[in-house]
Amino acid sequence: MPFEDLHRPLGAAGFRGAVKWIIIISGAALILQQFFGPAMATVFGLVPVFVLKRFWLWQPFTYLFLHGGLFHWLFNMFILWMFGRELETRWGTFEFLKYFFVTGVGAGLLVLALAPHSYTPTIGASAAVFGFLAAFAMVFPDATMYLYFVIPVKAWQAAALFAFIEFFAGMEGGGAGISRFAHLAGMAIGFLYLRLGWRANAFFAKPIEVVTGFWRRAPLPSAKRKVELYEVTDEMVDEVDRILDKVLRQGVESLTSQERKVMDRYSSRLKK
Repeated sequence: MPFEDLHRPLGAAGFRGAVKWIIIISGAALILQQFFGPAMATVFGLVPVFVLKRFWLWQPFTYLFLHGGLFHWLFNMFILWMFGRELETRWGTFEFLKYFFVTGVGAGLLVLALAPHSYTPTIGASAAVFGFLAAFAMVFPDATMYLYFVIPVKAWQAAALFAFIEFFAGMEGGGAGISRFAHLAGMAIGFLYLRLGWRANAFFAKPIEVVTGFWRRAPLPSAKRKVELYEVTDEMVDEVDRILDKVLRQGVESLTSQERKVMDRYSSRLKK
């Protein structure tokens, strides 16, 4: 197992929700890249000159779904699946997707600022993936991860290690250093977004509501609402554990109406 929570086991969220569709869309884009070649990266990658001078404003979003090859795609999608499935289970799909684009697009804006005259396309979901690494380290700081499937470290230690690696690689990487700093930007933006509760919705509430209203169950968070690190709280998990123990000892018939409501609420949150 790639990681384990030292306090309680992580739920098996499986292959579903936004994580599934990001992997599928990115995989389809990778196949199309084999047919259309560099033209895909030119049109849908992040090319600063085209964004700033031609106003190709879709590129800060679409570049996240393109990759530089099979192994680049496999690495990013594996990390997204490994960390993202747990976070989507706890946050819900809407908050998960919002975080994906806040970190990914935010890192793309840094690329525009660092190289506004560049014709070189930036592609890949790496910035958002590094954002999810930071988020996982905040939600499960004491979870054990195995670097290279061998070396055990805590999640917060792994996040700090990768941040240092990206920083020094960026300092020595020349032109490639821009991508390294984009990875760091994904981590930094994600950290600040969760820690300070930035309210992107305060500026874009109506457009987001129109675009996502057909599938989003929960009401749009208000500008004053903080981003919750846990949709399924530790208190709820402890209560569910107690109820399950009671079921094992006394049977389902022993549950009170209040205990049944707790189980229904817990089940509905896991299905988001």
